[in-house]
Amino acid sequence: MAQISIPDERSELLMPARMPAPVIAALEARFRLHRLWEQDDREAFLARVGPRIRGVAVGPAFGRVDAALFDRLPALEIVAGFGVGYDYIDTAAAAERGVVVTNTPGVLDDEVADLTIGLLLATIRRIPQADRFLREGRWRERHFPLSPTLRGRRIGIVGLGHIGKAVARRLDGFGVAVAYHGRHRQPDIAYPYHDSVVALAEASDVLIVVVPGGAGTRHLIDAAVVRALGPDGVLINVSRGSVVDQAALIEALMEGRILAAGLDVYEDEPHVPEALVALDNTVLLPHIGSASVETRAAMGQLVVDNLVSWFDGRGAVTPVAESLGAIGASSRSSRAKSRD
Repeated sequence: MAQISIPDERSELLMPARMPAPVIAALEARFRLHRLWEQDDREAFLARVGPRIRGVAVGPAFGRVDAALFDRLPALEIVAGFGVGYDYIDTAAAAERGVVVTNTPGVLDDEVADLTIGLLLATIRRIPQADRFLREGRWRERHFPLSPTLRGRRIGIVGLGHIGKAVARRLDGFGVAVAYHGRHRQPDIAYPYHDSVVALAEASDVLIVVVPGGAGTRHLIDAAVVRALGPDGVLINVSRGSVVDQAALIEALMEGRILAAGLDVYEDEPHVPEALVALDNTVLLPHIGSASVETRAAMGQLVVDNLVSWFDGRGAVTPVAESLGAIGASSRSSRAKSRD
């Protein structure tokens, strides 16, 4: 007897690049998941399955999620991004097509804030340099040089969003003065506000950068900001590499026009300029702000939750601001399709 084929009517998702195994397993249990990164001929694959794709699960490792990809996915309703930053997704192109974009805010705020404080202390007290000093046997010959101190420093935070506030709360425990700059003064915040990044840098000894990436913040920290921070200043960047004019920063570090920098992000990751690596007044991390087992699991779960909630007709859990205008029509479409 011939076997009867039962069609798989689950919603179809595209995963362009490999994501954590628990995310893949959870999505495959609920959806038909197509793995683009495993395909030899991606163009042919997209031509075949693209018209059926209703959702995308993606992280920044894939690269740019743009109009060209959206045009291959005419039935697309939602892009679930992995990470609080979503500058790798063209939200304007998504909104034009009624596609909702989500990210994973909240679940990584404390982890990134903890890492920021660790990076700040490591940079000012030269902890990695001291570690190398001991491992290389130099302590037997002489004492490690005295380091600068965090005591008495004025800390400026560029971007007092959820992560920036979490950083500020931790800094309160160190007894240091905190001020901030953002697009707007926040009326419920007691920290002093500066209406430009240059003004904040002039009033600070440490500048901590916690703003989103994208065209609006590209090279926000430029040569003028670094100059305003001054020769005793320290720059900490845990946001996006594009926010800092990396060439200007390297030049200032080499010439002693800024004391030190602690960086977790770079302009062309994972490629870090040798000139930056060679400097002794830097602490360089490989973009690990949220990279703990527990936090990455929570981020992955939020990717899954966004997609499941959307296709259950309950709407996205954490849509980004740029998608709010697209949610009404798209959610109505999703609910209709979920009943089909």
